[in-house]
Amino acid sequence: MKLTVRYFASIREAIGQGSEAVETSAATLGALRDELIARGGAHADSLARGRAVRMALDQVMSGEAAILREGAEVAFFPPVTGG
Repeated sequence: MKLTVRYFASIREAIGQGSEAVETSAATLGALRDELIARGGAHADSLARGRAVRMALDQVMSGEAAILREGAEVAFFPPVTGG
């Protein structure tokens, strides 16, 4: 299936792009994250397990088990702190 993947803040800076079209066989957000990590390089470093990474599916904060669908928008971003 085809998805739009968006990267924000430090993840965008590390990967070097704000978004990309991705063709995937992943069924869940967690599986998509693993596919992107498997690319190696900046994707592996930025999205690595053990790193705090937030995810959204169609602009709704979602967990690893969220089910992907054709044409969905997925976003990855670091946790935000502030005050």
